[in-house]
Amino acid sequence: MFRSLIHKSLAVLALALAALSPAAALAKDPVYTGRFSSLAVDGYDPVAYFTAGQPVKGSKEFMTKYEGAEWRFSSAENLAAFEATPEKFAPQYGGYCAWAVSQNYTARGNPNNWSIVENKLYLNYNDEIQERWEQDIPGFIAKANENWPGVLN
Repeated sequence: MFRSLIHKSLAVLALALAALSPAAALAKDPVYTGRFSSLAVDGYDPVAYFTAGQPVKGSKEFMTKYEGAEWRFSSAENLAAFEATPEKFAPQYGGYCAWAVSQNYTARGNPNNWSIVENKLYLNYNDEIQERWEQDIPGFIAKANENWPGVLN
């Protein structure tokens, strides 16, 4: 019985240490929400990029949860569209900067630095990075697709 208790204790200790390993500590969420927030796309309405052609702030009134994040919308119609097909409207690479993912790391995706390519929404870190992104969008998308979602580890 004592030997069984030791084995169980060692197993629990091994699981605890595995959870504290650097790889586990560095794993990132599949949707970028920032350090102190649970808001995807900084609270902007992801559907509005497609319908209004610009970033539009969402409202607490029109909210849903998806992939562990809170998503806000500017209207009930946009919320319903997202809930019907979230993969159609959610930004690629979880809203992380698409250029950064193409370089095999992650960075904040800025809702004001965006593009729609082949009916998919991509966010970039800032104006300078978006200019880099625009130099070879198809090439960067191909590289980012190779890196995603492994870059989260």
